[in-house]
Amino acid sequence: MAHDIVEVRAFYATPLGRLARRFIGEFVSQRWDNTAGLSLLGIGYAPPYLQTFRKDALRTLAFMPAALGVVNWPGAGASSTALVDTTLLPLPDSSMDRVLLVHALETSDAPQEMLAEIWRILTPGGRLIIVAPNRGGVWARSDNTPFGYGQPYSRRQLREFLKQAQFSPVTWSEGLYMAPSARRFMLRLAPFIESLGKRLSLPGAGVHLVEATKQLYRPVAVRRAAARALPQLAPAALNSKTVGRIADDAGAVSTRWSESRP
Repeated sequence: MAHDIVEVRAFYATPLGRLARRFIGEFVSQRWDNTAGLSLLGIGYAPPYLQTFRKDALRTLAFMPAALGVVNWPGAGASSTALVDTTLLPLPDSSMDRVLLVHALETSDAPQEMLAEIWRILTPGGRLIIVAPNRGGVWARSDNTPFGYGQPYSRRQLREFLKQAQFSPVTWSEGLYMAPSARRFMLRLAPFIESLGKRLSLPGAGVHLVEATKQLYRPVAVRRAAARALPQLAPAALNSKTVGRIADDAGAVSTRWSESRP
């Protein structure tokens, strides 16, 4: 399966994709059990997991990376999707309460800059959920699902990424313990395997699931992309005539001030 937005959407319409949405969605729904009045953003391909929040949330947006492509969502009414550069998100500071990152981190050319942008747009105390392929899992080795493309991660690598971006992990979990197979027998066994894997913390899960919160204090640095856009300013050279005029003006001001004193 090529990593294309249309084919990612098609995956979630298959029996295996519906199971993946169910198992991952359970974690997301448990962590975000009350989103009334909150602003939610999904980055990557998040509509399958955001749909359940649209009724209660103040706003629900889905941003899709330029390399992946974009599709309309929801199917009826005004579109909530946009094609974006994930390192320059078109949102003001502290404008989103929750961000879900799925099918994005593993294919990003600049994952650290993307996390820095997410930190910027999150409100103080805002929450981020990352769904990332597990480097030690079977799903990362299969090209039958979108989780088999891009760079898979270990928990240690994700922890380091979050630390550098000034996020504090609050919950770690894993999901997709069953094999990425479309066989009916495997699909019927999937709920049992998923439950057993979570209960026993078995190795080899397909994805890491981590929720992190925004640390409120961090050094403010100019992003490389923004820095390149800033003009380079330098003091203008002053000739002797200009210097003399400035000195005369300063002397005149000093004389008037002295004469006005009692």
